[in-house]
Amino acid sequence: MNRRLFLSSTLSAAVAAAIPGTANANALLYKLMTLPSSVVGRTGSGDEVSIEEVALNELKAALRGQLLLSGNDGYDKARHVLNPSIDKHPALIVRPSGAADVATAITFARERNLIVAVKCGGHSMSGKSTCDGGMQIDLSMMRGARIDRGNKRAWVAGGSLLGDLDHESMSQGLVTTAGTVSHTGVGGLSLGGGFGRLARRYGLALDNIKSVDIVTADGVLRHASPDENPDLYWGVRGGGGNFGIVTAFEFGLHEMDRTVIAGDVVFSLDQAKDVIRGYADYSQGAPDELSLDLIMAAPPGGEPGAVVVHAVYSGDHAKADDVLAPIAKFGKPIANTLGPRDYVALQRAWDNSDPRHGGDYLKSGFVKEIDNAQVNAIVDGFEADPSRSTTFFYQQSGGAINRVHEAATAFPNRDAVNAPTAVVSWNEGANPESHIQYIRSYFATIEKFTSGFYTNTGDYETQASVNSNYRGNYTRLVKLKDQYDPGNLFKLNANIRPSTAHG
Repeated sequence: MNRRLFLSSTLSAAVAAAIPGTANANALLYKLMTLPSSVVGRTGSGDEVSIEEVALNELKAALRGQLLLSGNDGYDKARHVLNPSIDKHPALIVRPSGAADVATAITFARERNLIVAVKCGGHSMSGKSTCDGGMQIDLSMMRGARIDRGNKRAWVAGGSLLGDLDHESMSQGLVTTAGTVSHTGVGGLSLGGGFGRLARRYGLALDNIKSVDIVTADGVLRHASPDENPDLYWGVRGGGGNFGIVTAFEFGLHEMDRTVIAGDVVFSLDQAKDVIRGYADYSQGAPDELSLDLIMAAPPGGEPGAVVVHAVYSGDHAKADDVLAPIAKFGKPIANTLGPRDYVALQRAWDNSDPRHGGDYLKSGFVKEIDNAQVNAIVDGFEADPSRSTTFFYQQSGGAINRVHEAATAFPNRDAVNAPTAVVSWNEGANPESHIQYIRSYFATIEKFTSGFYTNTGDYETQASVNSNYRGNYTRLVKLKDQYDPGNLFKLNANIRPSTAHG
């Protein structure tokens, strides 16, 4: 028997037996973990850099959280994101326990010019929350929400998921906009925009951010609010992860009945044009308390597709019937599930609807209106395929979102009424090229109706398109980037390049 393996196994067993509780045993085993003599990392410009054992040991010793390398327990789980077609291998994964660990990790990466990816919920469709050869900072050990009922505030740790916020706030009769899937990361959603079932009523998630604690590229923890570092506060609300890693959020909360009237009105696919026209006419003038999304989907295997109008009404229940009745008149429904729903349960209802079993690709944009030419392009170009899942959807904007001035936050797309998105998903092992090409070709027929895109979807393809998407806010954002991240450490995002950047 291999003596080293025997001694290692014996030590592990002894440690586990001596310490009550698996967590304690695992913690000590982690501390006893030996590191390799060196690791080859990759810089932001793509060059290789050797990270020696002494540096790795110093980093590990400085962290209260974890340093994971390839082959360590937890490494593979951390490096993966929800899009299974993304398969990247960071040289280092740091799992911070708090802001101090985040600062340590950022400083280590900056000093070695490592490319940095930041992961919270791992929802980045394009895989920007992981990387090859760089440092991934996985915030999953920094979760939790505390509610201040009297001041209507939520204090949320930077690695929290939307479900953490919804669960704690709604237990106090309070709520804020928090997406549509409970396992989305708070930071990823909120810093880039933050649509959700309540956005038309209460604004985007970023409109409800009252302050943040953020570690910038120099490794300094800063507080940003209207009164302290106000330019940074402005920039993080729409500038995404360009300026640093947010370790804590303060959200404003709103009184709301926990029971909403919600559900789906389902139509056959052959009614798509009529349903979309009905949706377009009604959604633009709908009350702020009503959230409508339209979904046209063709599942794999040749099963019949459908058009679904997903509705959530959070207003006065006595008015619900009158507000929701027009939806059934968009066509001839084949199903209608509208009724009272627990809001927190509703926020979890789509958690398992995303296939995540092979690969995904999407294209999206914003539109200021939905006219007949747009409807025709959407329906005429939509093709079912038994080897894939094909989906087109509109996510409604408007209401409170539109009443915020374009320059009030870094998020500029305040004039949109809807966000059209085309998505394709394929099974593991399938060749994705034809599916990706189809969505690109399909969306090209829709793109001429769009103005800008939602940076959180990660479907941007050129630096010029990113720059123009920030509109009149771009110049101010570059100045902030020059101040807080002049070396462009945080570039895996809808990147605002500093004025000195060349790569």
